[in-house]
Amino acid sequence: MAIMLTETAARHVAGHLQRRGKGLGLRLGVRTSGCSGFAYQLDFVDEVDAADLAFESHGVKVFVAPKDLPMVDGTEVDFAREGLNESFRFSNPNVSAECGCGESFAI
Repeated sequence: MAIMLTETAARHVAGHLQRRGKGLGLRLGVRTSGCSGFAYQLDFVDEVDAADLAFESHGVKVFVAPKDLPMVDGTEVDFAREGLNESFRFSNPNVSAECGCGESFAI
């Protein structure tokens, strides 16, 4: 079981945590949404839930709730800038389909 951040994503998250002046890491979760069924949800973590699972990549911790882990296990999170657009990108081996706009996925 693992969640990984690329070096680029880890630098981006670490920079935001530093600017915020607080935070323990990033939470990766899943919510019901979109035309394919699920969407990723990212939030900064200021307090860890006792049940959270923690993973570390390039010095940045990623927290995942046990209920979300089966859907994101093995995911690599990258961060990309293209012109004026920037976004996190997910390489998830559990995904069976994605919607055309890239906002949601199916397991």
